[in-house]
Amino acid sequence: MKLHDLHPPFGSRKPRKRVGRGHGTGQGKSAGRGTKGQKKRSGGVKAPYFEGGQLPLVRRLPTLRGFSNRTRIAYQPVNVGDLAKRFAPGTEVTPETLAAAGLVRAHRPVVVLGDGKLAMALHVKAHRFSASARAQIEAAGGTAEVLPL
Repeated sequence: MKLHDLHPPFGSRKPRKRVGRGHGTGQGKSAGRGTKGQKKRSGGVKAPYFEGGQLPLVRRLPTLRGFSNRTRIAYQPVNVGDLAKRFAPGTEVTPETLAAAGLVRAHRPVVVLGDGKLAMALHVKAHRFSASARAQIEAAGGTAEVLPL
């Protein structure tokens, strides 16, 4: 067998169809496009979202408004009332112990808020405190230490 004897198997390669070249091509005068109308013309294919002139769905829906602040710090809130229920007096409360207690998720900033009552001394370490939470913790004899972000 020589190089010039090689050829693809019969039927595996078809000649390309040359449409729109007259009656002798076997495609007739309309080149397989049917008669008249938008889809017969060149460039007559409309975009998938085209709805025949009706206002398309993509234009009927409202656009996204506003913006997302990329520098916003999303704190996880914890109330002093929750601390009073979960921890014993004199305990050091950190974001790690809060995560272990199931109050917050680990590795995210924590803010302590002043909802509820705290009547025991706790040593609380968090990334932020509200003024009422700090006042309650210190009034009960505890400390409120701010952690760096």
